Amino acid sequence: MPDALAPRLKFGVIAPATNTIVQPEFDAMRPRGITNQMARVVIPDSPVGTESEFVAMMGQVRSNIEGALDAVMACSPSAVVFGMNAETFWEGVMDANAVQAHLEARAGVKVILGVQACLAAIQRYGGIRRISVITPYMPSGDAQVRRSFTDSGFEVVNLLGLKSNSPLLMAHESPERLRRAVREVDDSSVELILQVGTNLAFASIAAEAERWLGKPVLAVNTCTYWHALRSTGIEDKIEGFGSLLIEH
Repeated sequence: MPDALAPRLKFGVIAPATNTIVQPEFDAMRPRGITNQMARVVIPDSPVGTESEFVAMMGQVRSNIEGALDAVMACSPSAVVFGMNAETFWEGVMDANAVQAHLEARAGVKVILGVQACLAAIQRYGGIRRISVITPYMPSGDAQVRRSFTDSGFEVVNLLGLKSNSPLLMAHESPERLRRAVREVDDSSVELILQVGTNLAFASIAAEAERWLGKPVLAVNTCTYWHALRSTGIEDKIEGFGSLLIEH
């Protein structure tokens, strides 16, 4: 439902309480006449230095998602954008399409998930098969990300997990570290580089890296917001975030 500051539409945006990157990056990409209304999934900033700690953190995230969805629907958004990744890559009782269907049935509006947004974005470049991926995760999370893209028909040439020590500290990975990560996963056989993990501040790094490398470099937050815009009929071209929001 539009309002005085959102005559075109309102997005409901759901992110973990520890995530400090989604909100400013999405707001920086926001066209005039659209607003982003945040709801938070309450999770503690638990350490994720081991595989068991990572799995426990994922359980806490999942248990609170529906409450955040119910909260954001109180402002009558036109669609809901999930600014969180790991839970949609994680193998479990439902795949991403089933998760989306479940959440849309609860919300009654379109739901945008990061994994689907990434796949849609890659497809816009045509004929991409060999990709490299950067994540903030531990090896168990990385394995699920690799599986997701392999099952979708891509060859994951290189995958670098930064092993951030907690959900909050993902946002503390420096621009210098993220630039190095791009170079570490690139080689001449890689057709596209993708970053996942919504609490890495990668949107502007991706735009820079496209200029260095001459190939697509995609940030998950850019993919997700782009997919939300295009899925709701918004075709605005947004400068500063790389080729996806300008050319597609």
